Amino acid sequence: MSEPAPPGMARPPLPAAAALLAAALLHCAPAAPARRHKPDVSRKQHTWKEQAPWLAALVSAVGTGVPAKGFPVAAAGHWASWNPPRCGVPDLPALPDGQSGRNRQKRFVLSGGRWDKTNLTYKIIRFPWQLVKAKVRRTIEEALKVWSDVTPLTFTEVQEGRADIVIDFTRYWHGDNLPFDGPGGILAHAFFPKTHREGDVHFDYDETWTIGNSLGTDLLQVAAHEFGHVLGLQHTAVSKSLMSPFYIFRYPLSLSEDDKQGIQYLYGKPSPAPDPTPTQPAELPQPDLETNEITNVEAVQPDACHTAFDAAATIRGELFFFSSRYVWRLRAGKLQDGYPALASRHWQGIPSSVDATFEDPLGNIWFFQESQYWIYDGERRVSGPTPIVELGLPASPVQAALVWGAEKNKIYIFSGGNYWRFNPQRRQVDNIYPRAMADWRGVPPEIDAAFQDEFGFAYFLRGRDYWKFDPVQVKVLEGYPRQISQDFFSCTPSSNSFR
Repeated sequence: MSEPAPPGMARPPLPAAAALLAAALLHCAPAAPARRHKPDVSRKQHTWKEQAPWLAALVSAVGTGVPAKGFPVAAAGHWASWNPPRCGVPDLPALPDGQSGRNRQKRFVLSGGRWDKTNLTYKIIRFPWQLVKAKVRRTIEEALKVWSDVTPLTFTEVQEGRADIVIDFTRYWHGDNLPFDGPGGILAHAFFPKTHREGDVHFDYDETWTIGNSLGTDLLQVAAHEFGHVLGLQHTAVSKSLMSPFYIFRYPLSLSEDDKQGIQYLYGKPSPAPDPTPTQPAELPQPDLETNEITNVEAVQPDACHTAFDAAATIRGELFFFSSRYVWRLRAGKLQDGYPALASRHWQGIPSSVDATFEDPLGNIWFFQESQYWIYDGERRVSGPTPIVELGLPASPVQAALVWGAEKNKIYIFSGGNYWRFNPQRRQVDNIYPRAMADWRGVPPEIDAAFQDEFGFAYFLRGRDYWKFDPVQVKVLEGYPRQISQDFFSCTPSSNSFR
């Protein structure tokens, strides 16, 4: 079969001298094997390390006593030889003799400085070349919102004049004696409050920045971590915290309780929302309006055990199943609380039902219904409805779409027993003439949905059944089809399944 057929992130502040540590500097190195946990093959992991031996020398000079685990004593050894599976920031100073930290409950770490105001401005000087400016702006706004949601802090972008937080994507030597090193090394660094460059955040321009996926370095994750430093937080020893020294791609981004306690120690809790006016009760949602939650208007929710799904896709590393107006969300193979839910909970303006969907390599989410398609950037619609004929496809409905291949850079669209290879950058099929479904050995000619898992296997859905496709043997595995409800939703096997 020839191309394009399928292939194979309280204790008191640090001592005054240590508070002069001007920057929290991220260095990304290949992750060492986990010491206490099995590695999660579904997540891309790197180690965040602080930059430069002068940190160890300075902390040693202010009396830290015993050096941190994994570090050379004082200035002995060389930075290049450090490769512990943790952040390179020295541990907290040892407690005075006779004192025990056993009962200490505050685990977050402060830099020794904080902003004296809560309304902060920010400005972006330069942007990464891989991403459009509008996407970068929205991502920076989202990364700051992680902190403003739990504090009285507000952040306002300015494009001219002076700003409190100055964000720049820059290269190599860039004026702060902390040069970047090109792709794959130091990712970014930020400066704490009350230091000579407070508010500066620098990202390495040469990194492969992405948004919402693990194909490169996720800008949202790194930016939110850096903004924690800019606001006065050091690294924490609490795992799975945003301010932990390990970079692990996670979606959705959120603060741990340790992150929240640390930032609220500095700035307090957000102001409570005003009570609603008694004379103006909230209006009930109308049946013909889109809402973000399921209401009593549709009291009967569909049951995944008795549902034939219209579409399915892996989006932001999670599996979504669609049927009519509803969506089911699975994370690490487990159905999340609150689902099924209306698909408009995530994507306002989404059509009432979805025939096919996929997430392209740039993180855009495509939805198809009948002879039209829509494109979303996260939860924001950026285009559509648009006729699918503009993509080089016939006007007949799309039945399924599959992101395929080890790099997830091949996209196939299925309709009427045929399929096309599609280029989302050009927004065109590679050839207006389709290929036959017989290329996908063992897959039925008419399908309802398709998706690929993290191991490279493809899944084709029809009715309540699915076929698992081996990318090496290029055919359906033995023992299929199997029931979707049983394998994905832990339902009792049904005897009326299609065979």
